[in-house]
Amino acid sequence: MSGFDFSNAMVVVTGAGAGIGQGIAQAFHAAGGRVALGDVRKDAAEAVAAGLGGERAFAGAVDVRDAKSVQAFFAAAERALGLVTIAVANAGIYPNCPVLDMTVEEWDRVMETNMRGVFLTCQAAARSMTAGGRPGKIITISSGAYASGRAGASHYCASKAGVVMFTRVLAMELAERRIHVNCIAPGYIKVDSGTSPLTSDYEAAIMKNIPWGRAGTPADIAQAALFLASPAADYVTGETLSVNGGAMAGRAYLPLSTPKGADRR
Repeated sequence: MSGFDFSNAMVVVTGAGAGIGQGIAQAFHAAGGRVALGDVRKDAAEAVAAGLGGERAFAGAVDVRDAKSVQAFFAAAERALGLVTIAVANAGIYPNCPVLDMTVEEWDRVMETNMRGVFLTCQAAARSMTAGGRPGKIITISSGAYASGRAGASHYCASKAGVVMFTRVLAMELAERRIHVNCIAPGYIKVDSGTSPLTSDYEAAIMKNIPWGRAGTPADIAQAALFLASPAADYVTGETLSVNGGAMAGRAYLPLSTPKGADRR
């Protein structure tokens, strides 16, 4: 049990058909919330919603790159479950390509999904909240890549850095309306998904820099989302919460620079 009660909340989660989005949707539903699951793959969202069961789940197709699609999804979700009070802009993609080999189309695809998608999702949520004059909680999903570059991920890292700054500005703009806007920056999260497969060499290398000694899970990110959406975080806005097992604390893969017991004066 999370200890949080969202029985009065209507929560929209994009990219909810798998991975982190699925974990977030499941956590809010388990905490009593009415949850609208959106994904570009409608069948995936419907499968997750079916697993939740009951009348507190709605699944729909949404292409977060397209304003009309986002607006239609929010409208359908609110007809089914009531007005949105919490929104999690999670949908994103994770490709790899060196800059010299990258096409304009691949660059645009990442920016359109990871940045435009966050913008459109947050805008739709904020417009609904402000039109009703009600407070709310908006959460964006960035990545530790917003602060730490990685070869082959210029577009991904740039998009996730953009999400962090977008979150800060939106938090400033919506504060007077009592709408909180915060960001979660996951580290390496192990998910069962074929949409963005990782090589075993990459996984082994990244694990060396996690002091906690394990990969993260969607449930780890979900707990952070529950906190940020709860009254416990009512004085938190415009912030980025890193959930990474200590991976950003330093270079955990390096051994001691001198033998144990040596004089280090």
